[in-house]
Amino acid sequence: MRLAAKGLTAILSIITVGAALSLTTPLAFAGDDNNSKNVTEDEIVRALAPPPKKPLTRGLSIAPQAEPAPSAAETKLIQSVRGRSTRSLSSTEREEIASVAKDKPNIDLEITFDYNSANISAKSLASVQALGRALTSPDLKGSTFVVAGHTDAAGGEGYNQDLSERRADSIKRYLVDKYGIAATDLVTVGYGKSKLKDPAQPMAEVNRRVQVVNMENKTTASK
Repeated sequence: MRLAAKGLTAILSIITVGAALSLTTPLAFAGDDNNSKNVTEDEIVRALAPPPKKPLTRGLSIAPQAEPAPSAAETKLIQSVRGRSTRSLSSTEREEIASVAKDKPNIDLEITFDYNSANISAKSLASVQALGRALTSPDLKGSTFVVAGHTDAAGGEGYNQDLSERRADSIKRYLVDKYGIAATDLVTVGYGKSKLKDPAQPMAEVNRRVQVVNMENKTTASK
């Protein structure tokens, strides 16, 4: 009986250890930050693609529905900033771009940079490469995109404004050089520390990022 009891205890111990391992092993992967911030090409395409057109409504008294066309002021703004250098944009133009962009298809890729630098961080390079593939896909190629640079709250406004512009330029240069995207299809703008993603943690890495916005469909952008 004593031997049987010992054998039963050993079996229960093995079962307990196995159950503990099955519960804790997935948690190790859940906390892995190496892949958590990277996005795929498909995710970017879906986020930046124009919304699907509404189906036509048939009826005697109801006209077919259509997507609203961009306003004349919006079109004029986009055309006026295409091909401009980042530093040439005035504060008024930057805010006008932000106002128009808020209602456009967009994605925050959380592309981060080395501290106090415009160098793309190694862990974000995969996201930038996915962005390049997405912007050259048939669904998005030829559209005009805003590439907006942001910083954390460290340093003065002037310094951060310059740094955010250099970060936006860094992404644009990579996309043009590596993926052959037309420079005029990428409008770069810097916002410094004025639009923190996480105001509660102004020094957090998440604030050092680049946002991408699809500003107009490819029927009106350069080919």
